[in-house]
Amino acid sequence: MRVSDILKVKGNTLFTVTPETPLRDAVDTMAEHDIGSLVVMEYGDLVGIVTFREIILTLRENGGSIGDGKVRKVMDVPLTCTPETDVNEVRRMMLDRHARYMPVLDKKMLMGVISFYDVAKTVVEAQSFENRMLKAYIRDWPEPEAESGNP
Repeated sequence: MRVSDILKVKGNTLFTVTPETPLRDAVDTMAEHDIGSLVVMEYGDLVGIVTFREIILTLRENGGSIGDGKVRKVMDVPLTCTPETDVNEVRRMMLDRHARYMPVLDKKMLMGVISFYDVAKTVVEAQSFENRMLKAYIRDWPEPEAESGNP
């Protein structure tokens, strides 16, 4: 299974900000749309990502306040994949880097963002389908033919 399969189910709604977006506006966008990340784009290129992790770190540094900073100050360099990347490879990459969100790029074009939840859901659904098929196969297992006494 490939990342493109996840994107087909997930849809293609994307929320982006620029590095100069006030962090307060980014937080408002994330809260309004119930999303955990925003991709940071500059001049058509992916330059970063802001997730709830960076927001929490900023709150801690500012004594519970978002402050007046810009996205550029807190954005992280994202781990990326392509639509053709295997889901198991994405799972390994996300686990290795403790990444919860991964932008999907086709060359330089942003195709979407997948979350660890999206990957886990896809894997569970694929395993469930496989289990149902195996159980159906076992249930319909052909009876062995009666042995004849002929050599």
